[in-house]
Amino acid sequence: MSPEPDPTFSPVPETPRAAASAAPTAPKAEPSPASKSLILTVALLAVLGVLGSGFVWQKLSGIQEQLARQNADTGSQALEAKAAAKQAQELSRDTAAKLALTDTKLNEVALQRSQLEELMQSLSRSRDENLVVDIESAIRLAQQQAQLTGSIQPLLAALRSAEQRLAKVSHPRLAPLQRAVTRDIDRVKTAAVTDTPGLLIKLDELVRWTDELPLINAVGVAQTPGKDLTPEVPTSSWARAISASWWERVLTDIWSDVRGLVRVSRLDQPEASLLAPDQSYFVRENLKLRLLNARLGLLARQHESARADLSAVQRDLAKYFDVQSRKGQLALGLLKQVQTDMQQVELPRIDDTLAALTTAAAGR
Repeated sequence: MSPEPDPTFSPVPETPRAAASAAPTAPKAEPSPASKSLILTVALLAVLGVLGSGFVWQKLSGIQEQLARQNADTGSQALEAKAAAKQAQELSRDTAAKLALTDTKLNEVALQRSQLEELMQSLSRSRDENLVVDIESAIRLAQQQAQLTGSIQPLLAALRSAEQRLAKVSHPRLAPLQRAVTRDIDRVKTAAVTDTPGLLIKLDELVRWTDELPLINAVGVAQTPGKDLTPEVPTSSWARAISASWWERVLTDIWSDVRGLVRVSRLDQPEASLLAPDQSYFVRENLKLRLLNARLGLLARQHESARADLSAVQRDLAKYFDVQSRKGQLALGLLKQVQTDMQQVELPRIDDTLAALTTAAAGR
């Protein structure tokens, strides 16, 4: 700012040369107090402006530095956020896989739980119900075994075991079942059933004897003991010299040979005389086959077929074999015993026990 002009001072116009010459000689005017104060004020304002500018500059520098730090922090936080997002994505994938595995295991646990509940329900049945189920299973199994083997022993053993178990329980609701089992035991014990194992042993014995039975037209029948009592003549030279009847022995041997050429016997069956010696093998094999067929029929519980085969065996024995001999009489007696023991009797029924088991299982 320029100082204000003094109102008491009036300038005199001078020529340029005079002004130039007078300038170095004129005295310098002193500033007034107002101008001094104005100058001080201006200076103070300038200083304040410089100080304010410096403060503002310093503050702007601090702000700039703070913004730079915040920018750097923001960049690092962005990198960290990106890494965290990547980790979160991977974690979400792992979580999804674990969730799928958890669902699978949950389904398995649900299935196992249902199975466990069924098992607990089956185990939570009362002791009486379990006893009834066990007895029914054992009796039905024994009934099947009796039908397969043709023996009443498995069925009888199952009924006796059921009776003992029911007697130990002594429950009033199972009393009708116990009485039914007792009645069926008495019925099974009094039933007449074919002894299949014993008959099979006898048939096997007959098959074994077939090769030893003598035929009616067999050549070389053994002599009756006591009829030929001629002493044997020694064959040594000194014995012949001592023996005076050696020529009698020679005649006896000749007569035995001549008598063997002709055989006289009584045959009640004409078919036996027409049987050639080499056909005896087929007769024996045919007899074996009939016995084996009877054995198979007995195992299959076809008693009619087995009895028909045994009747054919008896007819063949009387027609082609010597039943008057010791072995023939034994075979014929054993065959008749098999025919007598073979009975057409069905296995006893246990309807009372089965009906009582059904009633007890129904809870009535």
